[in-house]
Amino acid sequence: MTIDDFRKMALEIPKTAELSHMNHPDFRVNGKIFASLGVPDKNWGMVKLTPEQQDAFIQKSFEIFKPCSGAWGRQGATNVYLPAAKASIVQTALEVAAENVAVRRQNKTTKVRPRTFNNR
Repeated sequence: MTIDDFRKMALEIPKTAELSHMNHPDFRVNGKIFASLGVPDKNWGMVKLTPEQQDAFIQKSFEIFKPCSGAWGRQGATNVYLPAAKASIVQTALEVAAENVAVRRQNKTTKVRPRTFNNR
């Protein structure tokens, strides 16, 4: 998978906008980042998952997914190694991450359980 493949899949998610911060592209739903590209380098993307979702994706495809460094990673931010990635699992990760952001934004006062990873 390439950066362009990741970008195209992210932008296919309804209501997604591509913006930028800290000199790399990011993808947002309702103004909230759910994915980004280029960190730590051009071989990597990132998706914002819950820690439970992160564990599931890593167990399914440890060669593709790994926690981001530090507190971000402990909170579910997950690096995606693009050269090894298959489109179907990255698409699922992007959809889950976008849904997480949309649900959190819509339900700030209501506790809603985010979707869990299923083996698509």
